[in-house]
Amino acid sequence: MKAPPVPQKEGPRTNREIRVREVQLIDSEGQNRGVLETLAALQLAEEEGLDLVEIVPNANPPVCKILDYGKYRFNEQKKAAEARKKQKVVEIKEIKLRPGIDDHDYETKMKAVKRFFEEGDKVKFVLRFRGREMAHQDLGFKVLERVKAETLGIAKIELEPSLDGRQMIMVLAPK
Repeated sequence: MKAPPVPQKEGPRTNREIRVREVQLIDSEGQNRGVLETLAALQLAEEEGLDLVEIVPNANPPVCKILDYGKYRFNEQKKAAEARKKQKVVEIKEIKLRPGIDDHDYETKMKAVKRFFEEGDKVKFVLRFRGREMAHQDLGFKVLERVKAETLGIAKIELEPSLDGRQMIMVLAPK
């Protein structure tokens, strides 16, 4: 019978959780106090009414700082939320084509493609062959070559046209 594993705490260790003999201490003003015993560093933190927080646990000795841990966690959460807000999720939009697509239909689809590229999304072209169209795969390849030529200035090819069963697939990404 084994004891259940000790749950790992999220974030840095604080105060009594720091189980090393010596730490490199940075005080609340940001001044380096040098290497001190952990108990002495903990006593300094308690005198200031703050917490001893392990900032760099992998250093030898670990670097600890005297600060308000609640305020520190709040600021870390704000930074993470700000980073998530600025993140752009790239979507893959799908455009379905046929080998015998008419000019007007083709132009309408290309307008949509250009709009997708302006928004920063990737575009996946799926060209489906039905029935006897499989005998004329060269027509489908010509349609995708036409798309490639028209989007040459605004997009780069991520996946060259390739046949996958009864459909031909090509993926373009904005430059």
